[in-house]
Amino acid sequence: MPQAFILGRAFTGIYPVRLAGGFVSDLHGKDLRRVNGLSLWAERDRSRLQGSLEETRRRPEPLVATAEAISEAGRLGLEVLFAPLVGPEGEVDRFLGLYQPLGITARLRGQSVTTLSLRALQRAGAANEEVPRLRLATLDGRHVA
Repeated sequence: MPQAFILGRAFTGIYPVRLAGGFVSDLHGKDLRRVNGLSLWAERDRSRLQGSLEETRRRPEPLVATAEAISEAGRLGLEVLFAPLVGPEGEVDRFLGLYQPLGITARLRGQSVTTLSLRALQRAGAANEEVPRLRLATLDGRHVA
């Protein structure tokens, strides 16, 4: 649960964080509740991510963002999963998410992440595209498939 988060959707472009696990909040150095999830990403990446989230609402399938978490002390590779969730109206109205570091978080030397920089976006299960190998769990620092 520390690496999980839930993004709501108020309307296009506004995705308030409803819940953020301890790891996610600590990484950003603040309480993220009600913060627009897009504001955590570099400005140049926001429209691309927004478009992909909206497409995920229309074609519900998991979306994986490969990113770099940037702090004053360094950078850390990160995979961010966005899994669409259907609400009572029968439409996708929120996303269950997960942060998975691709390296040792000590690289950031305890400094808060100031922004997330998008490297790639991929839909799990998209036709004719290479599906990313999700690394959603670790054991003693090793990735567990």
